[in-house]
Amino acid sequence: MRAPKGCSSIRKSAMSLRRFLPIAALALAVAVAPAQAAEVKKFDRASFEAARAAGKPILVDVKAWWCPVCASQNRTIKKAVAGNAAYDKLVIFEVNYDSQKADWQALGVRKQGTLIGYKGAREVGRVEFKADKAVINELLAQTLR
Repeated sequence: MRAPKGCSSIRKSAMSLRRFLPIAALALAVAVAPAQAAEVKKFDRASFEAARAAGKPILVDVKAWWCPVCASQNRTIKKAVAGNAAYDKLVIFEVNYDSQKADWQALGVRKQGTLIGYKGAREVGRVEFKADKAVINELLAQTLR
């Protein structure tokens, strides 16, 4: 018994689709997933001092999970550094406002939502409790100069 006319082309299309879907899914995943150029680390004094001594560009992000300004700052930072080769050497140290009090106090921080930029050992700027994208992007740029 022969298949009705046109069925073989449907089978060929289905086979082609089965081969194409995994490739398309992989391409979509790569395109959608943002590549982050900067290295993000939990703050610890030894790593922070080593990065400063190595002359690296550094951003210290003092944040709390419950802080809306912190969340806005985080989105701006991620968007700025994602896939941006200029920030390949940037190290972002995240300081937990609730559990790392001694660390943020040692940096002269008074409240959550504080961002501190360094170029090596030199502090180049600070943003305190502001979510202004232009101000945050300028602080990030200062770490590279």
